[in-house]
Amino acid sequence: MRWPSSDQARIVYELNGELHVLDTRDGSDKAILVRVPTDGGASRPTRLAVEKFVEGFGLSPKGERALFVARGDVFTAPVEKGPTRNLTNSSRHHDKRAQWSPDGKSIAFISDMSGEEQVYVMDQDGKGKPVALTSGLSVFLTSLEWAPDGKRLAFTDKNGVLYVVGVADRKVVEVARETHGGIPDHAWSPDGKFLALTLRNANGFDSLWIWDGQLHRVTSDQAPVTSPAWDPEGRYLYALSRRDYAPLMSNLEFDYAGTGNTGVFAFALRKDTPHPFPPESDEVGAGEKKDEAKGPRPVTIDFEGLGQRCARVPVPMGNLMGLHASKGTLAYVKGGPRFYGTEPAPGGSLAVFDLNKRKESELVADVRGVAFSASGDKALVKLKESYVLVDVKPDAKDRKPVSTKGLHVDAVPAQEWAEIFDEVWRRYRDFFYVKNMHGYDWKALGDRYRAQLPFVTHRSDLTYILTEMVSELNIGHAYVEGGDYLVPERAKYGLPGARFELDAKAGRYRIARIFRGQNEEAKYRSPLTEVGVDAREGDYVLAIDGVELGAGVDPYTLLRNHPDPVTLTLNARPVAEGARRVTYNPVASEDALLYLDFVLTSKERVDKLSGGRVG
Repeated sequence: MRWPSSDQARIVYELNGELHVLDTRDGSDKAILVRVPTDGGASRPTRLAVEKFVEGFGLSPKGERALFVARGDVFTAPVEKGPTRNLTNSSRHHDKRAQWSPDGKSIAFISDMSGEEQVYVMDQDGKGKPVALTSGLSVFLTSLEWAPDGKRLAFTDKNGVLYVVGVADRKVVEVARETHGGIPDHAWSPDGKFLALTLRNANGFDSLWIWDGQLHRVTSDQAPVTSPAWDPEGRYLYALSRRDYAPLMSNLEFDYAGTGNTGVFAFALRKDTPHPFPPESDEVGAGEKKDEAKGPRPVTIDFEGLGQRCARVPVPMGNLMGLHASKGTLAYVKGGPRFYGTEPAPGGSLAVFDLNKRKESELVADVRGVAFSASGDKALVKLKESYVLVDVKPDAKDRKPVSTKGLHVDAVPAQEWAEIFDEVWRRYRDFFYVKNMHGYDWKALGDRYRAQLPFVTHRSDLTYILTEMVSELNIGHAYVEGGDYLVPERAKYGLPGARFELDAKAGRYRIARIFRGQNEEAKYRSPLTEVGVDAREGDYVLAIDGVELGAGVDPYTLLRNHPDPVTLTLNARPVAEGARRVTYNPVASEDALLYLDFVLTSKERVDKLSGGRVG
């Protein structure tokens, strides 16, 4: 019940999206039928370009086509020639985590088309219907990966459970259960018989494990190990590990922080496996090419002592992530410093380490994401606003741009809104911090608010319903935001960090207040207080950029769509004689200045009232 209002005899209020009138004289209550004419512009089906809504990407096994997930649909797009295909094209479900099969014939993905997230597989040309490999799951799924032989898929859920499902028999096997969070890292061996994964220890460090029907621990809890990657020739298992801590000392206080402490390590899978980096020597025949076996070699593992058969790869320590192994090379992303409480700088560099020459080279800079082909020799790299295909080999120079211009969906807003509602409901069910949902019947609440979906005609209506539903839980830090509101872009103003007031008697505006700034910080820059800007509180503003400003003009109309420097004609008196021209660099928003003013004013008030005794 919302918004009650009374005329002393009746009370009008909203109940479940309807207006009601309660007559206090006779106790009667009736709903009011309200008819509002609308052309339904916000709810019309429409075709949308979704290149800015890509949430996942990948490559075909040999890198001929790219794979994208955008606005809940799965697409394939040509690297050079051919059509872009929307394989799932539905507004009613959210498809994600798409992966191309190693043989190139199929694409696996996660979808909630059944009402809950399940694993599906479909033909890569989009001609067949998706086939569900799982059923009965009722939890948020987080990752998906094909075995190299194409016979099985590994996937994980938000509860930290790793599963394997057979493509032919659809049998689901639980591999491991992580009690300290999710399982972000898992990788199949080249022959598809083993699955490497990481599990978290009680001390917060991840350890390396291998599954072959049963779990085998590889490393202890003494150092965190992540991002396993198998040697294609089946000799080593590579991984990242933080084992050097070289702290950085603060220049402000006696404190330190660690960064750039991740290295690459190789674990020899068999006891008779030679060291990956033996002493170098120029010998006769050392460069002769060995016979190469076709297809993946069978992987054999001596589990006893595997964790101790560890060798450091001579890669410079850094903030490394996303390790990938291909024949003769290792690839990884080198990121910037990461400190608790701060976001890492966007964009790293994709680097390749030549295992034979023992040399690192940078392939691509400012990388926002990488997906490797099943063959291992191609990578689709996401840059800030584009994608490029590169060869995964030292000093590769070719960059093939991959266009996302063909990504379009046929959006049906009513179906999208129903999907959004259901997904929000499931997200709260799966991620709420206590299972009892604060004692509320979450299913009943979902059913109650879902019944209002037929009345939604705009994204703001849906947001209102979601807000009301989530509010039932009485929980803080729960937010509802985002969506296509179809709101026209707001005009931008060249703001001065000041307030104007009209002197009605003079018929002129003057500067009533100039907000204080801290101009050495861009966030708190106050334009009229910067060095060389001679503007004062009380000055009359006679003109803006040469356009006279009088009582009949709103000064902000002259600042509209004005990102460039603004020139004010100022005078201490409301006359042109003796006026001066002042130019300032505007700010787009004064929010930070308002906040700074609140802080400074509050500090001064507290200091004054307490006689300097309270801070």
